[in-house]
Amino acid sequence: MAGYGWDEYDIRKGGRQTIHDAGNTLDLTIDFIKVPGGGHGGSWGLRIKGQPRPDAPPNQPTTVVFYAAMEGLGELGVANEDDPLGFKGDVKLSGSTADLGDFTIDITRGPDTNQYPPKTHPSYDEKPQDRTFVASLQLQPEVLWQAKSILFAHLKQEIDPLVQKYGTENPPPPSRLFTIANKPAQGNFHAIQKVFQGPFEFDVLFSSGSASQPLTSDVLSKGIKDSSQAFAERFKEIYSPVKPFDSPEYLPFSQAMLSNLVGGVGYFYGDSIVDRSDAPEYEEENEGFWEETAEARARALPVPGNPAELFTSIPSRPFFPRGFLWDEGFHLIPVADWDLDLSLQIVKSWFNLMDDDGWIAREQILGPEARSKVPPEFQTQYPHYANPPTLFMILDGLVNKIEASMARPDSDDISAMCPKDLEAAKSYLRALYPLLQRQYSWFKRTQWGDVKTYDREAYSSKEAYRWRGRTVEHILTSGLDDYPRAQPPHPGELHVDLISWMGLMTRSLRRIAGVLEEKSDMETLAKNENAIKKNIDDLHWDETQKTYCDATIDEFEEDVHVCHKGYISLFPFMTGMMDPDSPHLGHILDLISDPEELWSDYGIRSLSKKDKLYGTGENYWKSPIWINMNYLILKNLLDLANGSGPYKKQAGEIYGKLRKNVVDNVFNEWKRTGFAWEQYNPETGHGQRTQHFTGWTSLVVKMMVMPDLSAASTGSLRDEL
Repeated sequence: MAGYGWDEYDIRKGGRQTIHDAGNTLDLTIDFIKVPGGGHGGSWGLRIKGQPRPDAPPNQPTTVVFYAAMEGLGELGVANEDDPLGFKGDVKLSGSTADLGDFTIDITRGPDTNQYPPKTHPSYDEKPQDRTFVASLQLQPEVLWQAKSILFAHLKQEIDPLVQKYGTENPPPPSRLFTIANKPAQGNFHAIQKVFQGPFEFDVLFSSGSASQPLTSDVLSKGIKDSSQAFAERFKEIYSPVKPFDSPEYLPFSQAMLSNLVGGVGYFYGDSIVDRSDAPEYEEENEGFWEETAEARARALPVPGNPAELFTSIPSRPFFPRGFLWDEGFHLIPVADWDLDLSLQIVKSWFNLMDDDGWIAREQILGPEARSKVPPEFQTQYPHYANPPTLFMILDGLVNKIEASMARPDSDDISAMCPKDLEAAKSYLRALYPLLQRQYSWFKRTQWGDVKTYDREAYSSKEAYRWRGRTVEHILTSGLDDYPRAQPPHPGELHVDLISWMGLMTRSLRRIAGVLEEKSDMETLAKNENAIKKNIDDLHWDETQKTYCDATIDEFEEDVHVCHKGYISLFPFMTGMMDPDSPHLGHILDLISDPEELWSDYGIRSLSKKDKLYGTGENYWKSPIWINMNYLILKNLLDLANGSGPYKKQAGEIYGKLRKNVVDNVFNEWKRTGFAWEQYNPETGHGQRTQHFTGWTSLVVKMMVMPDLSAASTGSLRDEL
């Protein structure tokens, strides 16, 4: 592939997807629109266009298969009269379900300009290539998602007799050999195959029976034009890139990054595997706990539980097509600006997964299709495992809008909420508030860190935290998988990233309580927040190393710091837990900007170049550049530069250089490879690991609309932001 994905997409209207299939020397353009109307969600249409690439062979044949499957109760069948040689014109499916009502799906023949492979073999008499072939199958519901395997198994049944009939010396050409049987009927799986030569085009039109009229190709044509124009206008209003990214070459990049993020939103349903054995070893109280927990996990016999549903965006359609809890908060930062209601629906869907204790599984592997993409050892979820509570960042953004609207009720600012929206936002938070409190209590109860046993000196004996799920090499629950931690693991560990996340969570919940006028809760949370900020310094600041560090217990039962300078060191800064006049802030800014430590020409490294573990082992979080972390750094640098503290100038200078480095590198790699990437190499800037990673890497869209401080007056920064 030379690149693929959405060039423009609005989840409510539609968009355009392109697939540059270098291996098959074909470029595909797929336009998609939604047409509201009726009582069952409306209609939708696709226009599929194929164009051979410049290096394609002359008269290249291409086959395209569209399939429809009926999962669950309902009917789906071919509505046309049967033709033994295939369908000369359009193919029509008709169906009905309780949720969709009656509907039809028309797969059109396409325009007269479509060409078909010529008759070059006797077998074409049995199956002319200017026809559409339809194979209807009745399959077990649990296998319907395996469309490719179903198609290949069906093709083999057609290929074998042809090879037997014509022999291996005179076999039919591929455009004839690899075609499905034309056997239209009722069934729960219908494959519709077309074979073209050269450029081609056809439509797929889903018409709701409750709509006023069926969708046609003419309506589709107008909808494609209108949808594209509406997207361009809306994007210009919300996400038009700011200097130095305001030149025309950045616009398609920015549009594609947002479109693939929004285009990755999907609905998932199915059961998941959860270990609810509640083994005592899972308390992780003893030295050597990681060995005990491994034995307990090996004994457990988890089974799939009740099915659940999730509406979510995903990190990568081809590689990570499922919901990840800590990724989601980052995904929704750009989405919230584009479509606030959509982001809030997704947040609500996640919190609806919460169990009675307050736990949400950090990885949502719902059903057998989702499990097929995950190694067995990672499929089971554990109710004592946490994940960074990033969804609170989105709720914090909602509180910002609410407070701004309450402070300026008569404002004509487009970002201000009207009174109706303001009340709806408060009602939303009111309904969610008990779940937020429950999860907050779960975090404090299950991820607590031990201060008292080891006589640690700190402002509070309660505000200290430790990730559960630790092994010697990993803390997967932290999200920073293989980042260096204390060796060996110890039940007395304290993790600076987790206490920072708890500070962010506490602050957000305090602000929500304020909007809802829950004064008692607000006072309690304010005390907790203050205690966390003080304990971050008391428990995690290392005066010798001039940085924040994890803490552990040494062989003499003494509290010691374990310092690996990198993202962990920056967490109090990235989560907004450091005051602008903190005596430690200058050291953190120096660490960020030092090329011998974390600074690179492509973004901030995950681990210092001076660390002995830099670039070693899996090297997942031991040197690579991650865009979500760089976004948090940029956001807080901008807050500093926009303030009046002693580090205003230094923060502004770092911000300007870092913003340009990160955006330009992601952009240049997108141009070079056709893809956004999971992470970026700190030495070369090259994208690496998962390609087409349009989850939190899409935060560059947000970076491109951050203020250009070199061109802004100091008095206008806040308004511009």
